[in-house]
Amino acid sequence: MIELALSLLLATKTPYAPQQDSATYEAAPDGFKPVYTEMLARHGSRGLTSPKTAHALLDVWRQAAAQNALTPLGRALGPDIELMMQANAKIGYGNETAQGLEEHTQLAKRLYARMPQPFDGAAGGQRRILVVSSGKDRAVDSGGFFVRSLVQQQPALAAQVDTSIDRSTLYFHKLNARDDAQVTESSLAYQRWARSDELKAREAAIHAQPRLRAAVQATLARLFTPAFIAAQDATETALALYQLYAAAADMRAELQTNFTRYMPPEHARVYAEAEDAAAFYEKGPGITENGDVTWRMASSLLDDFFNEADAITAGNHAHAAKLRFAHAEIVIPMASALGIPGMSEQLPRAAIYSYDNSPWRGAAVAPMAANIQWDIYQDTTGRTLIRMLYNERETSFKSSCDYAKISSASHFYDYRQLKRCYK
Repeated sequence: MIELALSLLLATKTPYAPQQDSATYEAAPDGFKPVYTEMLARHGSRGLTSPKTAHALLDVWRQAAAQNALTPLGRALGPDIELMMQANAKIGYGNETAQGLEEHTQLAKRLYARMPQPFDGAAGGQRRILVVSSGKDRAVDSGGFFVRSLVQQQPALAAQVDTSIDRSTLYFHKLNARDDAQVTESSLAYQRWARSDELKAREAAIHAQPRLRAAVQATLARLFTPAFIAAQDATETALALYQLYAAAADMRAELQTNFTRYMPPEHARVYAEAEDAAAFYEKGPGITENGDVTWRMASSLLDDFFNEADAITAGNHAHAAKLRFAHAEIVIPMASALGIPGMSEQLPRAAIYSYDNSPWRGAAVAPMAANIQWDIYQDTTGRTLIRMLYNERETSFKSSCDYAKISSASHFYDYRQLKRCYK
């Protein structure tokens, strides 16, 4: 389990951990056997996506060094930034770390342990395993290591895997008419939102909050002299430091230095809240008055989940599993589209997101290797039940679908009733 303190400090950079012990999962009703599983997963832990943030912070540090404006702690920061840059250059900016690859290796092992039956059927040569990614290296690598882990447990699976790339469902936030034949108005509408003046103004309001400004001053005072801080864009500098601090948590094998000394927990919590606020508005549930602009584009992915389940319900068992590997920008809208409690509630335009008025947390919705899994069970009559796991925790679908549960306390749903609820 991720401790609450950790989940409050790293936002969507939180390293992955399963959120429930599989030994405590609800047992399927008598007569029902697992027949299929499908998944959407974020790539695993990675380093920085570009050198821009580290370069900018190193430039600030060099200016401070030239002006003799560093504290004793501040003098250690420059060499640590350089170590961070060297480590990222070695693995490639944006690529997964050893930690990220291990997250998917272990996720696959737990999936196979929970649902061996569909994979055993595939190993017999009668069913296929579909592995689909966004095409980005870190998503492709996640899928590769996930499959490698499955094959280590059941070598015959190697011949049953079909790999492909699908930007339309797994990179829908950046589709464009020039490169993507399946570009949709919902994707273009989202991109207009992401560039909008309203979103920029909301982010400026987040950064102007007194609590964040106080944390910025306190963080930088440990590193630089007051006069130097006053001459800088202090908020930008402090948030850049937070980005390196968060990235370091995902690079434990590659980075032999400690960024936690620059980021007291009480400060990190404030930056995590600001990061979550920005993500909440940019790609999360967002503003009530704006409707579904931040997640309508996930409808094609949700349809794909239902189409796979429909095939099983109709008796077509050609697929044993469909495993999708993508990004936080895909997982977060999918959670909103599903209406998952605690992950999909909007806020009115008059409010500004905070940990006090919203349950939405980036660490819960989209940590590294975040995943949504649908397990499907059938009995001898063909009745189909479905259970959802979110980060390996048994999770309810939207509350308006509770009538589809087989009992009020269950996480198993009658599939036909559940689909009617969404469709």
